Amino acid sequence: MTHPNRPIHRGSLEKREAKLAYVMLIPTFLIVLSIVLGPLLANFWISAKPVQLGDLRSARVMVNEALRPRPKVAGEEVMLRYRVRNSSQGDEITVAGLTDTLPVGLIIGDVPDPCALSGRTISCDFGTLEPKQRLDVLIPITVEQAYFDNGIRPRDDKAVTTGSSQNVLTSLEFTFDNFRKVFSGPEFWTVLKVSLYYTIFGTLGALVLGLFAAQLLNTAFKGRNILRGLLLFPYVAPVIAVAFAWVLLLDAGPGGTFNAMLIQMGATEEPINFLGQRAIPYSVFGIQFEFPMALTTVIVFEAWRYFPLSFLFILARMQSVNSEMYEAAEIDGATPFQQFWSISLPQLVGILSVLFLLRFIWTFNKFDDIFLLTGGAAGTRTLTVDVYEQAFAVSNLGAGAAVAVVVFLVLLVFSLIFFKFSPQDDG
Repeated sequence: MTHPNRPIHRGSLEKREAKLAYVMLIPTFLIVLSIVLGPLLANFWISAKPVQLGDLRSARVMVNEALRPRPKVAGEEVMLRYRVRNSSQGDEITVAGLTDTLPVGLIIGDVPDPCALSGRTISCDFGTLEPKQRLDVLIPITVEQAYFDNGIRPRDDKAVTTGSSQNVLTSLEFTFDNFRKVFSGPEFWTVLKVSLYYTIFGTLGALVLGLFAAQLLNTAFKGRNILRGLLLFPYVAPVIAVAFAWVLLLDAGPGGTFNAMLIQMGATEEPINFLGQRAIPYSVFGIQFEFPMALTTVIVFEAWRYFPLSFLFILARMQSVNSEMYEAAEIDGATPFQQFWSISLPQLVGILSVLFLLRFIWTFNKFDDIFLLTGGAAGTRTLTVDVYEQAFAVSNLGAGAAVAVVVFLVLLVFSLIFFKFSPQDDG
């Protein structure tokens, strides 16, 4: 029984409950860390490795066995040939060897070094196989009638190979050559600039279109729900389908619908290569400029495809604003633009900042849109496309991982700056 004058100490109980809660959350933390940090740490690991696409497979002993010439009659003497090679172009194999049990009906003659015979089993110990090394082992064989009767051939029971090699991915050899190649490359800073240009304007375009659509559909009118559903089409449609449709519409050839319309209206005399032309020169007050045609087209596609997400979030925030504020402003004689600027926009600052952060990260990481539209050509090569080119087109996984690390660091710096200076939603 608790003494009435003794204070009740709840601190120890709260600490025990907190410890129990943390213990119960350990599995969740482990799952999240394995899903999020696992691939990230693996990417950092690969970026510091001199690894090519062909290095993903460890070096192994390859054996091709055959009887030469092919026996035709009993009593014939032939040679059993083991053609052994190291599958790797750069790694050696230690403790290399093979073991093979020959079918009944083959009488084995003298077994050369480094092989030994035990019954019908041949064992060979080759020691160390250098990279790309090949060697042949020839063993004289006399063929009996039982060989033809049982129907079993040496290739039916393949030799078992052994060997040990060090994979570059699991070794402790690290290098910064991948990063040196990336930063010293002539195209890296251009690609980085294109990535930032594409990300910033693609993000702003999606936000502006979403804001405009939300403002339009925030008022009640007949058919508003149908129009809301139609506006979601660019976002929910398969990216392959919409990208292919845009390629057909903007084709510079005779089948390009948009170019045909421009020519018919007299807006241009010849088709415009929207997705294949790097830049169009023009001058303002005698100053020469270049308009990035293909990059701008990709940005327009990005804004068109992803504005519905912004539209949904902004519209939801608009509809939570108290309508009495607009009624009071209208009584005071405020114009619709003044109401939007003084009432709606301050209420939307928070959601707009969150959407800008999310869309910036997603757009900076975007690969499929650009790859499907232009393949990264005509000045549209971004860092994500460069990751693919380095890792698979050039087969340099280390360099591709290094570019991916750069993408991560850029987004990390941007996120830290954003959280430091981002406005807060007061609504």
